[in-house]
Amino acid sequence: MVKPNREYKNSLFKDLFHDETTALELYNALTGGNFTLRDGLRFTTLENALFMDRLNDISFTIGDRLVVLVEHQSTVNENMPLRALMYIGRVYEKIIDNRAIYRSKLFTLPVTEFYVLYNGAEDYPDAKTLRLSDAFMRENLSGATRVENIQSMLPSLELAVRVFNINKGHNDKILGRSEILRGYATFIRQVRDSQNEGRKLEDAILSAIDFCVARGILVGYLESKSSEVRNMIFTEFNLEDAKEIWFEEGMEKGIEKGMEKGMEKGKLEISRAMLAEGDSIEKIARITKIPLEILEANLFIQ
Repeated sequence: MVKPNREYKNSLFKDLFHDETTALELYNALTGGNFTLRDGLRFTTLENALFMDRLNDISFTIGDRLVVLVEHQSTVNENMPLRALMYIGRVYEKIIDNRAIYRSKLFTLPVTEFYVLYNGAEDYPDAKTLRLSDAFMRENLSGATRVENIQSMLPSLELAVRVFNINKGHNDKILGRSEILRGYATFIRQVRDSQNEGRKLEDAILSAIDFCVARGILVGYLESKSSEVRNMIFTEFNLEDAKEIWFEEGMEKGIEKGMEKGMEKGKLEISRAMLAEGDSIEKIARITKIPLEILEANLFIQ
């Protein structure tokens, strides 16, 4: 079994777009804007962020805006606005002088925008806006206040995340504005299609590289970094597969046979998958939250 090189922690998405030129191209494609590097793009991406299980987020300031971009391969997480809220607080801590918030004069912030690019296998609309306010509990709100028309009031706290589907047949106008984004979406689709045809993951990756290079797609990048691409995608897809297994075999069985028991079994399944991919037992314990002694007693039981 081929094991991924653990030095390559970034996703393909971040590796492609954590560059001033490509990040700017992507942002202009999503918004229809015409920003240039003269507007002063500066990355604010958090390294080793706990925002995602993988480092597949990019954030930067450009002009008077602060932009957060996230790549999603599986089902879009409906809690993305909450996760974005937690993330942006850390970005603000990074870019704002802590003393500024104590001054009497209003401290102005860049206009903050959140975008998610979806390329998963499940059906999803071209575009959708996820709002933090959708998560607020409202059941007993009308009975707890005398304010009339409470549902029409703006929430005191709001955050909106714009989700774009970049799969084939969706958002052709956006993909047409960015050659890199179009190539990235094509590459990911080729890997998935090859897997659906029965190819093993590494064979699917190699096939996708050959497919794209033969058609002039991401040629310079893929030819210069083909080994890194294999390792990044290999790591990334296996984590996605493991998460799906955890959900399907752990959570669904938990609903049928008891949530606690199902989750524990799901965690052990993902632990065995991680061990097979070369992860240390210490890392497995950290990610799954299973105590080391329990892993040592159960991990190698088939």
